[in-house]
Amino acid sequence: MTENDLKLSDCINSTCPWSGKPVAADSLTTYQGKVVGFCNTGCRDKFETAAQHFDKHL
Repeated sequence: MTENDLKLSDCINSTCPWSGKPVAADSLTTYQGKVVGFCNTGCRDKFETAAQHFDKHL
């Protein structure tokens, strides 16, 4: 599944884990098989970087 295939309707959250603001359709990613949303691409990218670093050490 690519970033372009992700849909807001598949998102497991309605607010950004970083900011608490509503998620945006252009700021979705997948994590552990689930679609996770963020308020903007900056929050999404920060999450992806943190998750990769964390997952590498598990």
